[in-house]
Amino acid sequence: MATTEVHGHSTLELQRNVIRRVNVGDIVTRSAARAPGDPAVVDGDRRMSYGQLNAAVNRLANALSARRYRRGDALALVSGNSLEFLQTYYACAKLGVVCVPINLGWQPAEVSYVLEHSRARGVVVETQLADWLAPSLADAPGVREVFLARGTGVPDARAGWTPLDELVSGAPADEPACFVEDRDPLTYLYTSGTTAAPKGVVGSHLAIYLESTSAVMDLRFGPEDRVAALLPLFHTAQLNCFATPVALAGGALDVMRGFDAAALLERIEAERLTVIFALPMMYRELLEHPDLERRDLSSLRLAVYAMAPMPDADLRRAIEAFGCDFALLFGQTEMSPIATVFRPEHQLTHTGAVGTPTRNVQVAIMDDDGMLLPQGSSGEIVYRGPHALEGYLRDEAASARAFEHGWLHSGDVGHFDADGILWFEDRKKDVIKTGGENVASIEVEKALYADPRIGEVVVIGLPHPRWTEAITAVAVPAPGAALDERQVLADARERLSSFKIPKAIIVTDQLPRTSTGKVQKNVLRERYAGHYQGS
Repeated sequence: MATTEVHGHSTLELQRNVIRRVNVGDIVTRSAARAPGDPAVVDGDRRMSYGQLNAAVNRLANALSARRYRRGDALALVSGNSLEFLQTYYACAKLGVVCVPINLGWQPAEVSYVLEHSRARGVVVETQLADWLAPSLADAPGVREVFLARGTGVPDARAGWTPLDELVSGAPADEPACFVEDRDPLTYLYTSGTTAAPKGVVGSHLAIYLESTSAVMDLRFGPEDRVAALLPLFHTAQLNCFATPVALAGGALDVMRGFDAAALLERIEAERLTVIFALPMMYRELLEHPDLERRDLSSLRLAVYAMAPMPDADLRRAIEAFGCDFALLFGQTEMSPIATVFRPEHQLTHTGAVGTPTRNVQVAIMDDDGMLLPQGSSGEIVYRGPHALEGYLRDEAASARAFEHGWLHSGDVGHFDADGILWFEDRKKDVIKTGGENVASIEVEKALYADPRIGEVVVIGLPHPRWTEAITAVAVPAPGAALDERQVLADARERLSSFKIPKAIIVTDQLPRTSTGKVQKNVLRERYAGHYQGS
């Protein structure tokens, strides 16, 4: 630790800060101090202990500091799941530089917008993504420098771009001397931008450190855990629910470039993985894979899913096939993101719920006038707790709406049952107003999923001259099945009230999704907006 004045702060201020601060980068520092030889990251054939990871993070942090990156500067990160992603993220944290992970599913105009809106001074980009990024950089004049990280592509000696290996060459591995406060921003994570320009969610060190602590307790992470990271690290769920909590607990993160059922099953057996995290549709693919029965999955203790509850039949099959506990995580980017955990003991007794509040989070149900509602009443799900975002970047109006009545508004509709378990009913914007009734799309979806001929289905409201919005199902047939609209609707009448029956079943080969697997209902609404014209 330097004993001279650094960046305007006295020696005493720096010493006090480094002793007491909450900094996500210090997670790696402390795990390295506690167990330097323990495995930290596996990335293909590359393996790093905590001592090695911390040294690599420090060299990058000190190299960026030498380039005059300072507290509050923003550095964009364009990378798939990789060791370099983690090194850059933690190096930014130690410096107080804001990391801006870029969603690799965005269009060039969205990337340019985020680079400019975040005021990113520089970008770290993997080699295979250099061509993808180039058009966005042309429309983002605020970006002053680009650092080229090792990736899966051929190194590209672009004029003015600095290889990351060259940047860190000769940089010291000492802890950087930086003043960072607990509520300083750690990340700007941008929403998907499906209905408007993406909003930058400002996540502080304190929020994400405490969210990671909650995850360690609720998912019971420990130094013996070996956890797969196959969903995108640029997304809050993989980054903040698994990467940082696993490092906090001293476990190892096994980095995978994406989901491949055969590769994941092989990896579980070869690396003796203890925890996996995947989407419901991925578990379905794993269940159908011929390698499932011949692989040794006995090391697994926990399988986690998110984005949506798992259909009851799939969940029961998965629990039996994998032989481990299952848990659902529920929340949103604005909560860093975990708000509730649907715990293993509730999986088969309250199927379809989203769980009970995680540590550090208070959950309530609120009406449109700001009144908290009693158990059993439906309303907007609202939160309090230190996981919450600092606000939306340069958007005071959106921040004010989010914090109205002294709670963080989720935009989700739900209720608590008599056992204190939270049930998600729908997004407020996805509640269908049809013929004077409000219908939750998710309720209709659950009823339709009982039909074995349906592989996937989403329910949306489409403009209708009589009903205002017509309940409409967009369905993908199960493998080998054919969907007959009349028969599907006839069967649905046995499970739904008459006013909740879809007015039509639209059959399609696949559903549009975001990079994290969420179905883009807005795309479907636009695609089929004229379906009932002339009705």
